[in-house]
Amino acid sequence: MQHEFKIYMEKYFKQKLGKGVDRTKITIWEDMLIIRGEGFLTEPEKFIVATESGKDVVNAARMQVAKQHSIDNLAYFEERLDARVAHQVYQIEAEKDFWIHVIVFDRVLTL
Repeated sequence: MQHEFKIYMEKYFKQKLGKGVDRTKITIWEDMLIIRGEGFLTEPEKFIVATESGKDVVNAARMQVAKQHSIDNLAYFEERLDARVAHQVYQIEAEKDFWIHVIVFDRVLTL
């Protein structure tokens, strides 16, 4: 299922942003789904993030992308895992071209 989610996320970002993530890693562990991505910045964003104020701008913009990803995809993950989301958190580190989304479900997913 981790591979299925990896392909799903790569297609999602390619469709929504016109650029996929260079590296995606999905981990399902106990009651959590962890989605990590690297290499998601566009060339203009890489230029902007090189400045201190630009870093904040790109982080804020990409945080909006993360929030929309959550809105668009939580129901899919809940359905596929037959579990409900209890908590979630995401972090963007544009200066490192890295993001992570951790979703905690209401039951253990792995045995």
